[in-house]
Amino acid sequence: MHKFIKGFGYAFSGIAYTVRTQLNFRFHLFAAAAVTLAGWFLKINAGEWLSVIFVSGLVLCTELLNTAIEVLVDLISPDYNEKAGRIKDIAAGAVLVAAVIAILTGAVIFIPKVISYAA
Repeated sequence: MHKFIKGFGYAFSGIAYTVRTQLNFRFHLFAAAAVTLAGWFLKINAGEWLSVIFVSGLVLCTELLNTAIEVLVDLISPDYNEKAGRIKDIAAGAVLVAAVIAILTGAVIFIPKVISYAA
């Protein structure tokens, strides 16, 4: 049980490292907070909340994995290497895909609510 609990400490340490060192992760945290406030203000329903939570988590998870991949590639290949750069580009692409999915999901949920709220 001690190892299990200690594992949470390692996980929180990894998240803290990412928050401290990655501007994009902080941006995504801010975006998730803003969307949460918008959802509360616009009274989105349970299904919409599940979608918002899922895509927000998807973006944050891909950003964490992207950071882990970047650190690993830098460890393995500290000098410039075309393949190392390609690996980093692909990992960043995964974050971009997740972010686009989140934006599209947010648009489907929030645009009609903003339009009806403004009317």
